[in-house]
Amino acid sequence: MKFIDEVKLHCSSGHGGAGCVSFRREKFIPFGGPNGGDGGRGGDLIFLATSSHSTLLELRHKPHQKAERGQHGMGKDRHGAAGEDLIIKVPVGTIIKDAETGEELADLAQDGQRIVLLKGGRGGQGNARFATATNKAPKFAQPGEDAEERTLRLELKLMADVGLLGLPNAGKSSLISKVSAARPKVADYPFTTLAPSLGVVGYKDYRSFVMADIPGIIEGAHAGAGLGHRFLKHLERSGILVHLVDISGLPESDPYTAFEAVNRELALFSEELGQKAQIVALTKMDLPSAREHLEEAKSWFSERNVAVYPISSATGEGIEALLDAIAQRLWSAPKEEW
Repeated sequence: MKFIDEVKLHCSSGHGGAGCVSFRREKFIPFGGPNGGDGGRGGDLIFLATSSHSTLLELRHKPHQKAERGQHGMGKDRHGAAGEDLIIKVPVGTIIKDAETGEELADLAQDGQRIVLLKGGRGGQGNARFATATNKAPKFAQPGEDAEERTLRLELKLMADVGLLGLPNAGKSSLISKVSAARPKVADYPFTTLAPSLGVVGYKDYRSFVMADIPGIIEGAHAGAGLGHRFLKHLERSGILVHLVDISGLPESDPYTAFEAVNRELALFSEELGQKAQIVALTKMDLPSAREHLEEAKSWFSERNVAVYPISSATGEGIEALLDAIAQRLWSAPKEEW
């Protein structure tokens, strides 16, 4: 399924039905009074968060969403039927904003959470409602209330306990495919991951946590470089971040400068994201070049008080220790509020 995390919708609630102007016309009743019924109310436009949806793809093809209008009132005191509410199902983690002002209207972060975003118009009253002792035959009724309209922008931020980040080809997809049932594309060239993926990682004592893999981040991502700028927002809801660093390219490449550059991108994108707790994993330990520079890398990170976990997704080396560190961070401290 194609991953779509942003859509623009033109939304409208239902118009209220008009009240009816009607009079009794029956045999042997020469002066029948007013009997116009009321119009029905318009349907509300409601958003519902559900874990059964994982993308906004369905809404991409339905940019116009309108609730049902209320039926008009009729004679013989018959009221119009209310319009049916329109319930739009979206993935958990969807943020709804006004497309014109950018104002955040709702953050649907819980499964089953719902919000009435646009109220349907009230139905107009029929002329039977306006009969008085001095005006026994009113010849007017109320029109239905107008519907509410708004252009909305929906943004999906994945709900994950752990977010993976790092340069392209750092080993993120290999790791998530090793520890979960997620199967992102894995290849030996950059930007093989073009869309985020989620995986449920089984841990000891039947516990589990959700891990998110996003496309690689390069310098300038916060300003639109590469692919990472579109997906950095998905890391904002992660409790902790696992920063993958590939040292197998030393001395030709400089993973240390790259590590600092990625962290700068996080801080430039969001101050909150830049302050999130990180665990550093040194990847591809099955390669001789990575093993050769392991002590050098440990020394560099130690000088900055950063603990590192050497791992190999190919052989499984160090994976258990990394999962232990993740679990300790997740469950030994109060969970961050999303």
